[in-house]
Amino acid sequence: MTLHNLGWIGGPSGIDRAPAAPRRVATISLHTSPLDQPGTGDAGGMNVYIVEVARRLAKRGIAVDVFTRATRPEQPPEVEMAPGVTVRHIPAGPFGDLDKHALARYLCPFIFGVLRAEASNDPGHYDLVHGHYWLSGRAGMAAAHRWGVPFVQTMHTLARVKNMSLATGDTPEPEARVRGEEHLVRSADRLVANTAGEAAELIRYYDADPGKVTTVPPGVDLELFTPGSRTEALHHLGLPSDAELLLFVGRVQRLKAPDVLLRSVAHLLQRAPGLRQRLVVAIVGGMSGAGMGEPGELTELARSLGIADVVRLEPPRSRSELAWFYRAATATVVPSYSESFGLVAVESQACATPVVAARVGGLPTAVRDGVSGVLIDGHDPRDYARVLYRVITDPERRARMGEAGVRHAASLSWSTTVDGLLDVYRAALGRRPLPLAASQ
Repeated sequence: MTLHNLGWIGGPSGIDRAPAAPRRVATISLHTSPLDQPGTGDAGGMNVYIVEVARRLAKRGIAVDVFTRATRPEQPPEVEMAPGVTVRHIPAGPFGDLDKHALARYLCPFIFGVLRAEASNDPGHYDLVHGHYWLSGRAGMAAAHRWGVPFVQTMHTLARVKNMSLATGDTPEPEARVRGEEHLVRSADRLVANTAGEAAELIRYYDADPGKVTTVPPGVDLELFTPGSRTEALHHLGLPSDAELLLFVGRVQRLKAPDVLLRSVAHLLQRAPGLRQRLVVAIVGGMSGAGMGEPGELTELARSLGIADVVRLEPPRSRSELAWFYRAATATVVPSYSESFGLVAVESQACATPVVAARVGGLPTAVRDGVSGVLIDGHDPRDYARVLYRVITDPERRARMGEAGVRHAASLSWSTTVDGLLDVYRAALGRRPLPLAASQ
């Protein structure tokens, strides 16, 4: 293994040596594939994150292999997602969708598959391993140890934090996950947090070494999510030009709380019944998670609340189609009980649409409260109804928030995210001790 492979550039004397960027990164995403459609099953913001980061790393000359579990027998062992980015399907356990908690029992065959895939390459093929979510971290940590390379971990969500803010009827994260996260925090060379709040949670609730934690906010595709004509967007969606569209985008599960939006709309129409003729509520996303498994649950809730006539349940949409929804919306509502960052909120703001969101997790970073949107403490539907009424009835304020949202989103590009991750990668490479054979 050469000095370059170990992350150093400069002469053999060690003078003016500096850590270099990795040549090839192994990204671990065990429970969900970057090829999956975001907004359904377990695919969400993390999928978008992995895709956007991998593509931009590849454009900078850093090859990325994404290891994920094979879910269908016809899947090829590897798929080129983009130039320089390869998705590798690893058989582990039965085909088909599996509950994330059940996946833990198939960690060993997944790790074996990752190591076997790497074994066909020359030694030193990967310079660094980056795990996403705790299950991937367990696999990534084992691979990094076997290959003798640095291990970087991004949790995306934390069990202890989620368990402190569960929706009614939701199932707590198991103790096995908490213990797994504790082990990852102790063992990782570097920990990446999406927000300063998440960094503080890693330190407070997991006793993370502050020197290993770096905050690198996710980004937004500023070429895709852009402002545009709201009238044109409404027409594109088949809605009248005077429609007031309240938008929810994401997986339909208790954690994301689409029911809070529906209940708030019932209060809104009680307050302003004249809005009914113009109001449209769009829930864009697929069923996911325990407690929201029945497809008719939201439909039945809308019917029981007397608002079925204004609610549209839409399947997950492509990124380009989502941009039309954002531009058409009066407001995007993100009432989640837990949110590591809130990519939906940033995408909406990039399209000049204000956000009404819960003050949880990373949303105070994603949304500038009172400037580009409004953050609400708690999940009382009446509070959301009051805020939404003001947003609908004050178009001038809405326009100001939309303009501020575009400016705010501009500071959260994926290029900036990759800049931050490369700093983390260089630091991880730079602190790895040189093996004896390489220093002789």
